[in-house]
Amino acid sequence: MTGEHMSANDRLRHDRLTFYKDDIEKIDQILTEFLRLSGAKCALLIDKEGHLVTKRGEVRTIDMDTISALVAGSFAATKEMARLLGEEEFTALYHQGQRDNIQLGLVGDRTLLTILFDDRTTVGMVRLYANETAKKLTEIYHVAESREGGAELDADYGDSARKKLENLFD
Repeated sequence: MTGEHMSANDRLRHDRLTFYKDDIEKIDQILTEFLRLSGAKCALLIDKEGHLVTKRGEVRTIDMDTISALVAGSFAATKEMARLLGEEEFTALYHQGQRDNIQLGLVGDRTLLTILFDDRTTVGMVRLYANETAKKLTEIYHVAESREGGAELDADYGDSARKKLENLFD
């Protein structure tokens, strides 16, 4: 279902997937395995609004709130550049520094897999394992999404809640 054809509730549910403790544990296991295989230093999972979902690896003294917001902003700016160039979006970004490098990848149209790495590995290794990791994370998102789809509120919920609140204060 595309964004144009979604109801407001469907769009909110799609944009704001909720992760439960079990989801985060599975995600953390996947990120830990990614770090082991790729040789990267750190993996962050950040939602597109710039909130940290979870992190694994060597995070040193990085200000997670700031890096999360900057990653989301960088990705949003790059999405606009892609649009201007006739692309729907760029799904991966790579920034190279003197010591550290960072790769950002869109996962399931919801989160940004943010990988920090240095010369202990190569961008090729990071990309190879990041693609596999993204597939595994997307599977977790589908399970979480289907679980949330069953939690619909019926049409009478608002009226019922209002009546119960009124009774409580009478």
